[in-house]
Amino acid sequence: MERLLAPDMLPVTLAGLGVLLLLLIGVVVLLMRQSATADVSQRLETYTGGGRVQERSNEPITRQAIERIDSVVARSKQGSSIKQELARADLKLTVAEFIGLKLGAALLGVVFGFILGRASPAAQIGSAIVGAVVFSFIPNIYVNVRAAQRLKAFNNQLGDVITMMANALRGGYSFLQTLDMVAREAPEPAATEFRRVVQEVGLGRSTEEALQNLLRRVPSDDLDLLITAVSIQMEVGGNLAQILDTIGHTIRERVRIKGEISTLTAQGRISSWIITGLPIGLAMFITVVNPTYMAPLFTFGFPPEAWCCMPVTSLFMIALGYFAIQKIIDIEV
Repeated sequence: MERLLAPDMLPVTLAGLGVLLLLLIGVVVLLMRQSATADVSQRLETYTGGGRVQERSNEPITRQAIERIDSVVARSKQGSSIKQELARADLKLTVAEFIGLKLGAALLGVVFGFILGRASPAAQIGSAIVGAVVFSFIPNIYVNVRAAQRLKAFNNQLGDVITMMANALRGGYSFLQTLDMVAREAPEPAATEFRRVVQEVGLGRSTEEALQNLLRRVPSDDLDLLITAVSIQMEVGGNLAQILDTIGHTIRERVRIKGEISTLTAQGRISSWIITGLPIGLAMFITVVNPTYMAPLFTFGFPPEAWCCMPVTSLFMIALGYFAIQKIIDIEV
């Protein structure tokens, strides 16, 4: 291992890791291309609730094997959670493809760790392990950020969508016709989500089930209020248009107040990002430019104050400051 991590063997090691990374990226791209050309039976699986249409005999064997692996992984508890997160982010990826992206990101983290910790072989091993763990969470972070942005956009549009629904009901439309009109007239992502509701109802599901599936894809408190009102009206009756007007006004006020709070807390959010990222980024920059200057912090020996207490305590204090600021600026509406 020490021979492999020696300075004269570093280019060979990095070249080998680079080849492995390119091969893994090629496999992931191939999977994504095949997923983009999936047949109609695969697309209908979302609405039929599990029963898969019999596979065509002329499909490639590799594609059938990949589908079987993905179906097994997706049925697990972790796979179901990943599938739900991908649906909330509206990413056209299977669970197996997402796991492949995580493995590729982890391999990229190993390469980055080797480059960052080239001051000593021990530092290279530690940096490669940390880099693999940290980089493996990058796809998850991207999915969560995309889902949060999509949820925020949906909440901002929901007040106007409810007003559109109330006006359509007053004009004589049925509730399903109203949903179809929203799917055609509303902006994204509201149009896509309500279009899925209409498609699920058209494929045989009840309106209540389709709306509950919508709530699982878009976990919004405002949407939950709308679905609850619609469900109660379907059971006991009442003027749904008037109820929707009241709900729409409440949601618009909440969106306005949230916007004002976001403006007032913008400085705190930026401060938390700078305070967290600046020391870590500066330490990484100095390590890349002058590895020997930072080497004492990662030199194993006794007593372990240098390589253990200082970095660990610094990271702990940085994380503590970040979460403290986030807690201060987190104001519930």
